[in-house]
Amino acid sequence: MKATRKRLTPEESRSSALDAARALLIETGPQSVTLKAVASRIGRTHANLLHHFGSASGLQKALAEHIARSVCETIIEAVRASRAGLGSPREVVDLAFDAFDREGAGALTSWMLLTGNEDALDPIISTIHDLVDEIAPEEASHGIEPGRIHGDTLTLVLMALGDALIGGALAKSLGLQRDAARERATAMLEASLADYQQD
Repeated sequence: MKATRKRLTPEESRSSALDAARALLIETGPQSVTLKAVASRIGRTHANLLHHFGSASGLQKALAEHIARSVCETIIEAVRASRAGLGSPREVVDLAFDAFDREGAGALTSWMLLTGNEDALDPIISTIHDLVDEIAPEEASHGIEPGRIHGDTLTLVLMALGDALIGGALAKSLGLQRDAARERATAMLEASLADYQQD
């Protein structure tokens, strides 16, 4: 008897494809995130994924948004926990750095830039902006200047991205520990947290 394939809702199919694309990104790099590879991994057809994403670049853009949303939701929870004394600035830093390194956002970012698909970065930038907009009013209510959280976020994201791309080699060549950039980012967030708690 021939086995029948489970019928998925459009949302389930799209979510399954994005999970598979993220796994491929982490396992073998951004160049492997193709409609054909993702379709093969989830047992769907190329046409099925074309219907959901329009093109390989549409899939990559959706993947960037998927990663960014997941990472930012985790980071905002960690920021709030840190402010409530339930977590540490280092945990926030580790989440951001791991997102760009272990979760593949750094590799995906560089791949998008190299292939000229820069608009695929828009979801990452937009999601980070939304994260900052959600945190910023809390900062202002404690007397922290409005641009401070934006500046800290810019610095943290750039440090995390740079560390994912060349952090290991650069730290080694400078005779520094591998987590030197994380230590610097942690010090920056600790200073911001100290300002927040002084109010």
